[in-house]
Amino acid sequence: MNSKSLLSHPTIRESRLYEVLAGKRVRCILCERRCELRSDQKGHCKTRINLGGKLYTLVYGDISALESRPIEIKPFFHYWPGTTATTFSTWSCNLSCPWCQNHALSRTEPDPKKARYMEDMEVVGFAEECGDEGLCISFQEPTLLTEFAVDAFTVASSKGLYCCFVSNGYMTTEALKLLRDSGMTGLKIDVKGDEETYRKFCGDVDVEKVWRNARLAKSMGIHVEIVNLVVTNINDSEECIRGVIESHLRKLGPETPLHFTRYYPTHRFKSPATKVSTLEKAREWAAKMGCLYPYLGNVHGHPYENTVCPSCGCLLIQRYGYEIVRYKVTEEKCPRCRLEVPITGRYKKKY
Repeated sequence: MNSKSLLSHPTIRESRLYEVLAGKRVRCILCERRCELRSDQKGHCKTRINLGGKLYTLVYGDISALESRPIEIKPFFHYWPGTTATTFSTWSCNLSCPWCQNHALSRTEPDPKKARYMEDMEVVGFAEECGDEGLCISFQEPTLLTEFAVDAFTVASSKGLYCCFVSNGYMTTEALKLLRDSGMTGLKIDVKGDEETYRKFCGDVDVEKVWRNARLAKSMGIHVEIVNLVVTNINDSEECIRGVIESHLRKLGPETPLHFTRYYPTHRFKSPATKVSTLEKAREWAAKMGCLYPYLGNVHGHPYENTVCPSCGCLLIQRYGYEIVRYKVTEEKCPRCRLEVPITGRYKKKY
């Protein structure tokens, strides 16, 4: 497909974040790979292309999945509890994790000829029809949909909807600030493990930039929660898990929620599912090391999915799967000892 016919597709828009270089080359500054591209070359993620010395996104409004989902499924446990969010995605990813749980979307390159194009107002309208309280871009790396996210979040925020990302956290600070300014108030970051995990399995990624973004987002007033998918025989050693906990405490403090979630065999990875006992140990280490709100995930019905007051032990939020069974936080405080509980957004009772 030549440049002229490519530009006729509605999903092709000029990128908001790039630098013009000599010889019609450009540098993408959307994610920390910062790809330098010659004319007609695509970036590492395959969603950016240099056309005649300008950088274009290939996925503006190219929606690969769209549905209403509980916010707890992300997981967000301290952000708009009990609500639902219109959750959507596009294609591809800037990382290459072989155990990706959403590989059907993250390993598929966009094709403008087959794009399912939606306007930002259509997505917001879908949320309103479903009675959702917010928008969430998830399933694959949402940073790649930034141009559309900025427009959709701006509209959604004006209508009182919250806006959030479920991300690997490898965007640039420029992208993070742009998203914040458009109305993003929630960011769940998947931390894959230690430096070795990223180098061996994720495509030579600098984990310190992931933690930097988590810390910056929190400093900008964005609600942050961290998830560590514990993969059998990859990042499940005590040394690796404790390293994640130490970084979490050092960068984000004890009050930021930390989730250890269960891996299941998928995509190009066939190791056995994570032992529940491994996750329980991770959660217990986190609590002993100072994390106030450590959780387990992908283990339905486990008591470590619940929120307990770190001061007096009162059960504050009881969960089963992605549903809230009991909610006792009162005026953002523990009803027994009155400790302030960090919750962003109001709880919505479903029953």
